[in-house]
Amino acid sequence: MAEEKKYLFGPVPSRRLGRSLGVDIVPFKVCTLDCVYCQLGNTTNKTIERKEYVPVKPVLTELQTRLSEPLQADFITFSGSGEPTLNSHLGELIDSIRKITNIPVAILTNGTLLYRQDVRADCAKADVVLPSLDAGDEETFRKINRPHRDISIEKLISGLCAFRREFPGQIWLEVFLVRGLNTDAGQIARINKLIKRIRPDKIQLNTAVRPVAEPSVQKLDDEELQAIADKLGETCEVVADFLLSRHGKLIERPETIPEDVLSMLKRRPCSLNDICLGLGLHPNEVLKYIGHFQRQGLIASEEKDGKLFFRAH
Repeated sequence: MAEEKKYLFGPVPSRRLGRSLGVDIVPFKVCTLDCVYCQLGNTTNKTIERKEYVPVKPVLTELQTRLSEPLQADFITFSGSGEPTLNSHLGELIDSIRKITNIPVAILTNGTLLYRQDVRADCAKADVVLPSLDAGDEETFRKINRPHRDISIEKLISGLCAFRREFPGQIWLEVFLVRGLNTDAGQIARINKLIKRIRPDKIQLNTAVRPVAEPSVQKLDDEELQAIADKLGETCEVVADFLLSRHGKLIERPETIPEDVLSMLKRRPCSLNDICLGLGLHPNEVLKYIGHFQRQGLIASEEKDGKLFFRAH
């Protein structure tokens, strides 16, 4: 088998970004938060220290190789195993990516480090930045996001507001709704007030459709999500499951390798359909790879709301 990709995964079918080629630049679960809904499980290294967690050169080498192969991606997205803005070379990586491809760059971030000028400068190099806001007050912020002790909700909001003033690109703010924690009328009103301070281009509502860190986390149904979206205004949308019709036809990759499947499952739980859509593979081929890795003890399966997800150990 070919060497496993260390820093890239996908393209994965993203409900927010179409087909997203992931770039993973921090080790597993290095983050400023420990969110109850994280699909990767609990944070193992909660920190606000920026440093070169992953070196620049091998990331770019891997990306150049991937770009030389058949590829259909709507975005190159910094995301994956932890909080990407913790990598102090984020801006340098984006500058280098600009030199080798015209594919737009997105950053999936929890937004907690945007109070720092250097982080805002790095993120401003992207086309789209997708931060999060899941609470309307400090108490709820601590219940849902379980932040590093030096991070407060006001520090998060002030950073988002500063970034909005400086950044001419798109800000798509995700609000992740957890039944019983941030879904009552008072919370929604407080979140809405904070959103008006931040002034994002889009508000995107999400809920727990995949296996998450805490089993007690309960998702909202479509009708509940839409009712809250209506309260948050016309720039708010419910991010539905990935639809092939919205993002064009699949392309054939003549030499798709099993390691692409494994790399994808190391970053997020995926259904059979997720893998097929993201990598342009027939279900039978995916099942062959999954069976191979299951026999090796590298992949486990888990059911969530009647849907089967696969994840790498």
